[in-house]
Amino acid sequence: MKEQRSQQIRDEGNKEKHEITCRGKSNNITGNNDSKRGRTVKPAIIVVDMLLDNLGLERKGKGEEEKIIKPVAAFLKECRQLSVPVIFACDSFLKDDFIFQGRMKPHAIRGTDGTKPLPDLEPQPSDIILEKRRFSAFFKTDLDQTLRTMHVDTVAVGGINTHFCVLATAFDAVCHDFTTIILEDLSAAYKREIHQSFIDTYRYSAIYPILRVMKSKEFLSEYRDLRDLGIGD
Repeated sequence: MKEQRSQQIRDEGNKEKHEITCRGKSNNITGNNDSKRGRTVKPAIIVVDMLLDNLGLERKGKGEEEKIIKPVAAFLKECRQLSVPVIFACDSFLKDDFIFQGRMKPHAIRGTDGTKPLPDLEPQPSDIILEKRRFSAFFKTDLDQTLRTMHVDTVAVGGINTHFCVLATAFDAVCHDFTTIILEDLSAAYKREIHQSFIDTYRYSAIYPILRVMKSKEFLSEYRDLRDLGIGD
């Protein structure tokens, strides 16, 4: 019995090492060894709900959502320099929208400045502003068609809130057959522990590596490496 138990422990240890090794091998933007497949990687960035009505102009800088504003702005600058498309997915509700029948208070009403991306993020004419009526940037919008027109196959999602609109957008991206990355340091929830619990849950989910969690610096570094190899478009 002792011998059997020892073998079982060794087998479990080997299995764990194998899983870690496999994860390491697929730890690039696409989650696959695309250099061998001869496939070009074309990413796009989706910034979710970083709006005037959600964050305002007068801020104390202490809220979890506020803390990611400067890092997101810096990241988007680098992405534009690499010609990676930037898409702002923005809440744009009707005044009497169904969504306000719950606890959510009316905000981001279509046609008002409250639906616009934060000026801090320095939106550029080349960026795409996408209006959305619900949590996911894909739900009843033309985002899927827009991404395919640009030949995008990989999306990196950030913004607010991690556990609602960021996650809904990430799930829908996978459902539309895009390799998907949640940018953990560029996403936030109103409480740090809520953000972290969801990030930890999906770091190695059942659909890893087509849905993965990455830091923004890691994303940029790996994309530059892919471009140097002639894989990143």
